[in-house]
Amino acid sequence: MSLLERPAETQANCTPLARGAEPPGIPRNVGAPLSYSYSSGLIPRLARLNLSLAFTSYQSGYLYMLGSSPEHGAQLHQSVAPKPMGLSVDNGGLVLACGSSIIRYRDVLKAGERIDHVFDACFMPRVVQMTGDLDAHDVGLDGAGRTVFVNTRFNCLATTSDTHSFEALWRPSFVSALVDEDRCHLNGLAMEGGEPAYVTAVSRSDTIDGWRDRRTDGGVVIDVRTGELVCEGLSMPHSPRLHRGELWVLNAGTGELGVVRREGGRGRFEPRVFCPGFVRGLAFHGSLAFVGLSKPRYHRFDGLALADRLKETDSEPWCGVQVIDLDRCACVDWFRIDGHVAELYDLALIEGRRCPMAVSPSSTDASSLITFDAGQTARSAPRTILPEAL
Repeated sequence: MSLLERPAETQANCTPLARGAEPPGIPRNVGAPLSYSYSSGLIPRLARLNLSLAFTSYQSGYLYMLGSSPEHGAQLHQSVAPKPMGLSVDNGGLVLACGSSIIRYRDVLKAGERIDHVFDACFMPRVVQMTGDLDAHDVGLDGAGRTVFVNTRFNCLATTSDTHSFEALWRPSFVSALVDEDRCHLNGLAMEGGEPAYVTAVSRSDTIDGWRDRRTDGGVVIDVRTGELVCEGLSMPHSPRLHRGELWVLNAGTGELGVVRREGGRGRFEPRVFCPGFVRGLAFHGSLAFVGLSKPRYHRFDGLALADRLKETDSEPWCGVQVIDLDRCACVDWFRIDGHVAELYDLALIEGRRCPMAVSPSSTDASSLITFDAGQTARSAPRTILPEAL
């Protein structure tokens, strides 16, 4: 590729992150100052595994990417995105459910290339599909490369449409109509074999906003392919994922990471690890689970078992990411955020990239960073700039 102009955003975000330091670009007019801290083993672990971590916060309006710089320090890059929610990484790109749109990014750097001698991946927004505000949550890609997302306002799984805001693909059998009423708060999505496999919902409610009265024990996991309820009695479940032959779920209302055990009939939730926060966002690498934590909004989440569990363990809830060793069922590394950012939604691992960045669709960099395939030949004027072949 060729960089015709170095983007200003990279210059503003290329300062290595010191432990407890506040990186540039964070708005300082909201709440307490923002600070970060992390375990001593986190950055070496990411470097050793040759991966980096991306996570979203609809509260701050940033897509974050955490990795290790060439000098082996922590590097946190942040790019503005309106209400970033569900995040999915695919070969050479990522998909983000974002406010009133679904954005597909592609990494424009080849192996060995860097921006500012720091970033070894640069995710550029290439397709922005306007959906309207559907309160989209988890997102994935099916076997045909089609975007599949949880359309929470309309209680269904959906894909993008060239004509309309969305095309409905599936909805739970207990939801009687395709209406804009967020009846059950459908939120999580697990893909398997290139198709939607499982979803989570806060309740089986079939009335507008009915899920809010069922937060403590109304949560369910549903098999999309059969429509069967595979687990119920959960408290605000999120982030179903399939890993090592097991169906994993975050039971956010209790702060637990666990699996759905199925022995003949309907399954039961088997907790494995307690995390001190409202858990959302889950990714795996081998025997490690990366779990997102948020501080509960107590004016909305009063009465959840999580509050009692925190009291029992003499713990305060915190916001960040914990790395869980699944064999030991223990936290082995962590990244913590303190200050006005208290809620994360989703996270994903970027394999093979140690220090990534993303360009905001609303930034000047989205228009000033021009890339093209240097191996192509212009058929018109010699100064023609050809787009990257993606």
